[in-house]
Amino acid sequence: MLVRRAEPGEYEQIGAVTVAAYEPFLNDVESDYRQHLAGAARRDAEAELWVAELDGRIVGTVTYCQVGSVWHELAREGEGEFRMLAVHPDAQGRGVGSALVELCEERARAEGMTAMVLCSQAGMSAAHRVYVRHGYERAPERDWAPVPGVDLVAFAKEL
Repeated sequence: MLVRRAEPGEYEQIGAVTVAAYEPFLNDVESDYRQHLAGAARRDAEAELWVAELDGRIVGTVTYCQVGSVWHELAREGEGEFRMLAVHPDAQGRGVGSALVELCEERARAEGMTAMVLCSQAGMSAAHRVYVRHGYERAPERDWAPVPGVDLVAFAKEL
């Protein structure tokens, strides 16, 4: 598996992988969120967009929110944050999510962060298991809802 920064010519493919991964969790309230998920170019311009490749095919992506990124939702001073970790359904269970989590932790440490935070949709239990395997703990005091009907649960880890 190769984990690397996204390239501009790949934005459409990255958006499609992200939407495919999130599709089972989207409801009518989140119909506009599909466009947001597909917006890889914006994420790369305002944060760091990373991809995972297997057999020459992009199968996963994550947005690392570096210090000063407008994509921060939960991070406080000294905390790194990542968002929109997505693994194409065909590649789930092959370590792609773990590789992307580890990449984000490396980026946070390189920036001098001492903790990492993230939020996830409440129903994404497979993703939650990946986070727990990597030492993340639920941080229910930081749970929130960006819009009514969309409940996000928080996870945190000391680095």
